[in-house]
Amino acid sequence: MELSSLVTIFDSTLRLSIPLLAACLAGLWSERSGVVDIGLEGKMLVAAFAAAAAAYAFGSAWIGLIAGIGASVVFGLIHGFASISQRGNQIVSGVAINMLAAGLTAIVGNAWYNQGGRTPPLEGAQRFEDVIFGHSALVYVVLLAVPLTWFVLGRTRFGLRLRAVGENPAAVDTAGISVTGLRYTAVIIGGVLCGIGGTYLSVGQSAGFLNNMTAGKGFIALAALIFAKWRAWPALGACILFGLLDAISIRLQGIALPGIGEVPVQAIQALPYLMTVILLAGVIGKAIPPRAAGVPYVKER
Repeated sequence: MELSSLVTIFDSTLRLSIPLLAACLAGLWSERSGVVDIGLEGKMLVAAFAAAAAAYAFGSAWIGLIAGIGASVVFGLIHGFASISQRGNQIVSGVAINMLAAGLTAIVGNAWYNQGGRTPPLEGAQRFEDVIFGHSALVYVVLLAVPLTWFVLGRTRFGLRLRAVGENPAAVDTAGISVTGLRYTAVIIGGVLCGIGGTYLSVGQSAGFLNNMTAGKGFIALAALIFAKWRAWPALGACILFGLLDAISIRLQGIALPGIGEVPVQAIQALPYLMTVILLAGVIGKAIPPRAAGVPYVKER
């Protein structure tokens, strides 16, 4: 393979990894605090729509970023209210977030723009331009979030308390620390990261919003989180791996393989999802989540 092809694949891998990494880190923060977040997909989707709509309306990608983060945080707080305050089933709440986001973005998008749920194309200042080595600022923001997440969760008192909430919330409560406050903080941080990931999809990587443009990236991010065993640096590696599989699948479309011929596009597009199942089933071994993940905390009296 030529050097230019390798460079192209590496560039595509990085671009395709960024939304996965943002969602994966969001899930890491949330689940480390004991809140399972199946709604990563929905939060990224609503962020992508809000960011594109705001960028188009105000002519600024940065305003789009603020709108995307805001929409994602609101959906995250809805999930937090259902699962933390009301002690509802976190899986059901997350699924509801995904369904609400898919339906709401399609209906509102069609009502506002009458283009089948799409937003008008974004141009100029409405998009994030490539600034360093052919990548936009959002790429470096998400990459910077990896060491920041590692440091805060692993080397600070706040991170220790948040991880303790995900393991033994009763002990944290006994120490006089608010379990509810820490879990809401984690959910908000997750909302910010999903907002950045969704904004990157519509305002950075693409030039507008398309229906269901997340295309399962939130679920692949969850798989990457399990593959990484809820750790920041392995999460980066896992997301790059899945991004590489996605980049290779795009590269293979329309190419005849020796002894096989041209593989159907549908089979190539399914490669990242197929490899997700294979990796989770046979590679990582036993992945043990935080002990209190998915368990609503009831304060003892």
